[in-house]
Amino acid sequence: MDIEQARFNMVEQQIRPWDVLDTEFLERLYEVKREEFVPSVYRSLAFADLEIPIGHGATMLSPKIEAKLLQAAAPRKTDKVLEVGTGTGYMAALLGARADRVLTVEIVPELAALARDNLLRARCLNVSVIVGDGSTGCPERGPFDLIVLSGSLPDLPQALLDQLKPGGRLVGIVGELPIMSAVRVARDAEKVFSTTRLFETVAPPLQTEKKSHFVF
Repeated sequence: MDIEQARFNMVEQQIRPWDVLDTEFLERLYEVKREEFVPSVYRSLAFADLEIPIGHGATMLSPKIEAKLLQAAAPRKTDKVLEVGTGTGYMAALLGARADRVLTVEIVPELAALARDNLLRARCLNVSVIVGDGSTGCPERGPFDLIVLSGSLPDLPQALLDQLKPGGRLVGIVGELPIMSAVRVARDAEKVFSTTRLFETVAPPLQTEKKSHFVF
């Protein structure tokens, strides 16, 4: 397989047609090597338009969904970011390429260890991985300018929204099959949140320790 041609096809034939047009972000997709974050058995599918199993019941989102979410998140160079659901570390690497600091939370210890190795090999030195239930956030390390969900939740936990700074935003996929939507929630003031529905899609649910009482 011609890796660079496959990467080009991913960007130009899958991602750009989905109205992901942020030039700087598209450049990051060439620089952050997706194949290095894919399990070796699936490496030939690293650029395919599909979800890739990564073990422990988890999957990587398809490239176009990852890209669409991250363009909506619009990480800034000064942002302190929380990612919920590390997986293999690929989304965290893309966030780290644009943000100041990234804290990513993974509930499966084996995946957290894999992500640390992948991120270290990719020299993503501004990304930290911790083990925990990301649906509760990480209040002791917050608040955050940006929170990104790398999977779906049935609703948004108030605990996550409370960890946004005023002016901060959260991007993720919310709902249950067959109806899910990507949303962006902005914290406009201390107790004021506004929600924008971005597009309809479906995504695997994030693993959590227990059912929480969600509010939206």
